[in-house]
Amino acid sequence: MYRFLFALVFVMGGFLFCSPTFAQEGGFAGDLLLGQGVEWKFKAIGAGLAVIGAALGIGKIGGAACESIARQPEMASSVQSAGIIFAALIEGAAFAAILLCLVF
Repeated sequence: MYRFLFALVFVMGGFLFCSPTFAQEGGFAGDLLLGQGVEWKFKAIGAGLAVIGAALGIGKIGGAACESIARQPEMASSVQSAGIIFAALIEGAAFAAILLCLVF
């Protein structure tokens, strides 16, 4: 549970660094990274932190799954299934964070 919360904090950090871009004036939808001033830098930082948080979270899930399979080989199928589901949830949150950073 601690590892999941640790990964969640990094993903939420991506949302935190996206917040300065929410106060900017709106443009048209094709203006994702070509905004005026330094707006695109904040977007890139937020998206990068979201990717780093997701990578750390998925890495911790994989490490924990390998460790638990090594301790109890008979539970390998259920541990593998749970690990894939948790990794997909973290990846979905990362994609949401990246989209929020780049679009808004």
